Amino acid sequence: MTSSTPIESPSGIREHTQIIGGAWAAAADGATYEVTSPYDDSVVARVPASSRTDMAHAVAAAAAAQPEWAALAPAAKQSLFLRAADLLHERTAEVVEALARESGSGAGFAHFQVQWSVNLLRQAAGWVYYPHGEMLRTDFPHTFATAERKPLGVVASFTPWNGAHVLAWRAVVAPLAAGNTVVVKPSEEAPVTAGLLIGEVLHDAGFPPGTVNVVTHAPGGAAEIAEELYENRAVRCLYFTGSARTARVVAARAAASLKRTVLELGGYNQIIVTEDADLDHAARTAAFSAFFHQGQICMNARRILVHHSVYDAFTAKLVDAARALPLGDPSDPATVIGPLINDAALHGTKAAVADAVAQGAKLLTGGAHTGRVFEPTVLVDVPDDASLSCEETFGPVVVVRPIADDDEGVRLVNENPYGLSFSVLTSDVGRGMAISRRIDSGAVHVNTPTINDEPQSPNGGVKDSGWGRSGLNGIEEFTELRWMTVETGTRQLPL
Repeated sequence: MTSSTPIESPSGIREHTQIIGGAWAAAADGATYEVTSPYDDSVVARVPASSRTDMAHAVAAAAAAQPEWAALAPAAKQSLFLRAADLLHERTAEVVEALARESGSGAGFAHFQVQWSVNLLRQAAGWVYYPHGEMLRTDFPHTFATAERKPLGVVASFTPWNGAHVLAWRAVVAPLAAGNTVVVKPSEEAPVTAGLLIGEVLHDAGFPPGTVNVVTHAPGGAAEIAEELYENRAVRCLYFTGSARTARVVAARAAASLKRTVLELGGYNQIIVTEDADLDHAARTAAFSAFFHQGQICMNARRILVHHSVYDAFTAKLVDAARALPLGDPSDPATVIGPLINDAALHGTKAAVADAVAQGAKLLTGGAHTGRVFEPTVLVDVPDDASLSCEETFGPVVVVRPIADDDEGVRLVNENPYGLSFSVLTSDVGRGMAISRRIDSGAVHVNTPTINDEPQSPNGGVKDSGWGRSGLNGIEEFTELRWMTVETGTRQLPL
């Protein structure tokens, strides 16, 4: 297949190919697998089930293309990014539909993902002019010294199914803007929206062959594909978005061959609500933070720490907000809470709630499900050592806990090993800033949700939430700093 446009099979299933070296091709052995909807298990697409051989070809194509891409004039790169932004914008309806069918994204989140990605591409069109170095002071009178940023080479991006489109574009655009070429290994749960669509848009925009390559694999095939990325010396950086557990494997394997890693991981994100907060605003903000995309975003709030004097009033408002959220088919524009991604996610969420209740927690609302659509769930009196009080549960579940004062809230937040996103809700902005400065987190927000992202922001975590930053700051993650000197005179040497 030479076109980037998927074809409809006689059964109505969309059949995709993958892009390697600018060409659209099947897996080397012709194998495919079917992607199904998390809502109703209908077949969404048929994509290549590739092997290590395919990934080796993709890495070779990326390595061959990288010098020419790095040398391309900024104006030419800028034009390509702007063209890609326009093409993606034109395909908004198609991408929104694909996100609903493949990853269960509701219309609100799907539209956000597309517009965010368009904005990222437009901003990146300016990043290609980002100053890639500086003049350095030197004690030698006839010497010019510079520190110059040079691209790493080939970046391998592991892209996830949750926030599939945003996180895939994020894992591609900054490396490209820095002069690298990219190989994308999307999750088998969302190979189209987390990979193939990105390849299609960039291909159609005119990015040179080999600049971006996308290789898909069947469930169970990730380990074989990843081996090539770990061991191939042409790959100089692994950009992984996913769980801390898998990231430890990626980091260890990368260390063996001294590859750089950028790890964007999960978070047990928390909110502190002070006694002077606007409780209506706080409840809406907390509900959005906890339940948006059915709790499957790394920045979702998992626990809300509320001053004891307003604990009962806040909790009642949060329960009302949770019960008001429309549930069902993500293709319905009215739906806010769609399905969890698969049965494993459903069973894990159910088990975490059941475990907390067995330990004495009270279920105020939710806890039930229809198919994979899990009701927004609020629990109180959850023991601090229960999994819901310390571990990320990728579902629409939140714990509410009273605190005596700001100090207790800060202590509880910082005791957790994760540190991705934090919010404090208060009418005293100065107090909110003072609390935020004491929090160990990659992002802190005063009176805004834990889910808070813009393309240019330095998104990333601390502790078990990873290392490295995206956005404009990502340029530094995907470049090496090289010291260069030029002597204009004759230096006197001691030999």
